[in-house]
Amino acid sequence: MITDIYSRKIVGWEVHDRQSDVLSSSLVKRACLSEGVSGKDIVLHSDNGSPMKGATMLVTLQNLGVIPSFSRPSVSNDNPYSKSLFKTLKYSPIYPSKPFDTIEIAREWVLTFVRWYNSHHHHSGIKFVIPHILCNCQQSGK
Repeated sequence: MITDIYSRKIVGWEVHDRQSDVLSSSLVKRACLSEGVSGKDIVLHSDNGSPMKGATMLVTLQNLGVIPSFSRPSVSNDNPYSKSLFKTLKYSPIYPSKPFDTIEIAREWVLTFVRWYNSHHHHSGIKFVIPHILCNCQQSGK
């Protein structure tokens, strides 16, 4: 998942059965294009995992004008925004009690969560505003 820290909106997500810099690169590219942020001094803060530091990912970031930023080595809680997002996900009333039977079911569940999170969840860190409403205000100039 990729989250805009200003609005808390989930701007990109995917579910795969493996991690890779190629898959991560594709996700970032689609998120930047769908949000119209390419070349606008965007910073992508991530962990130190190999998918985020792989050559394909770093080239994609450079081509998009996205500045990479990485967590400090051996620090598991260096990104409070992603920690908060995943805590909300795990404690959601719709969080499954057992593993998903298929990757397609997992993707459907994440899509449902993202729609709820972006359109209905009130975020305490941004004065209980819903990301969808905040993003609409930014786009309309309010």
